[in-house]
Amino acid sequence: MRVQLRRLVLCAAIALCAVAPAHAQTEIRLWPDGAPGSERWSISESVVSSPSGDRVIMNVSDPSVTVFLPDPKIATGAAAVIAPGGALRALAFDNEGVKVAEWLNERGIAGFVLKYRTLQQDASAPRGPLPGMPGPGAAPREELVIVDGNANPAPGDAMLNEVLELAVADAQAAFELIRHHASDWRIDPARVGIIGFSAGGGVAVGSTLAAKSGASPDFLVSVYGPSLQDVHVPEHAPPLFIAVGSTHFNVTNGCLALFAAWKSAGTPAEIHVYDGVSAGFGMTKRGQPVDGWTDRLYEWLAARKLTNRVNADR
Repeated sequence: MRVQLRRLVLCAAIALCAVAPAHAQTEIRLWPDGAPGSERWSISESVVSSPSGDRVIMNVSDPSVTVFLPDPKIATGAAAVIAPGGALRALAFDNEGVKVAEWLNERGIAGFVLKYRTLQQDASAPRGPLPGMPGPGAAPREELVIVDGNANPAPGDAMLNEVLELAVADAQAAFELIRHHASDWRIDPARVGIIGFSAGGGVAVGSTLAAKSGASPDFLVSVYGPSLQDVHVPEHAPPLFIAVGSTHFNVTNGCLALFAAWKSAGTPAEIHVYDGVSAGFGMTKRGQPVDGWTDRLYEWLAARKLTNRVNADR
């Protein structure tokens, strides 16, 4: 009933989006009546700029998707939810969200940038180290011993585990929204996947491991985003694509473990590990082979017939 009500409330906004010109952007709230589980969150959302000028969003309590539709002349029917990273504490909204959607649109693929819920943080309070990072005077870091594909650096942190659960619910709500209005957006409901970066990859994996429903992805792309929970690959698991740097502490091994779990289950998977690269390459060009990860992804999507090739400036 709650999902049906949410859809009715969204109809007007969606109708506007459906007739908007190509490349128009529309932000749609996923829970107009309040996101369940975080109704009492009180810290206001904030936006800061990275050194490169990209937006980083913190304290998300009102999740949404921003819709990026390709030119109808080149639309292929494929679509992807895009989950930016940020340790579940922030969202690298431009570098791991908007720029990805624009890249997809150039190739006829619809992009939906997910602004999922993040950990509430009082900006005036002193901040401790990120999960898995040593504090002052701590012993040298050691790689996680990964069991059942779980690379969560802080498995005992109840607040972060709750945020992960809520973020996965936001991703599932996005899938329901997209498939319900697939005809409005010229989308094939059987070719809607998810691309997750860093912690957003953990959110993407979480949406995949959940019980099969209209909120399950048709393909899973993890960009330096290992699982943040135990991995038991379900029968409905979709094809998996991974791109990661070879020296990304904990994350490289976590992505390798995720790939191994898919391989062990006999489910299609492809992984690219880039030498000499650590964290957060996103859509930033470095003049290194890792710059080609998007080309590899596009080749993979086409090879698996998840999209059709179109001419695009690369």
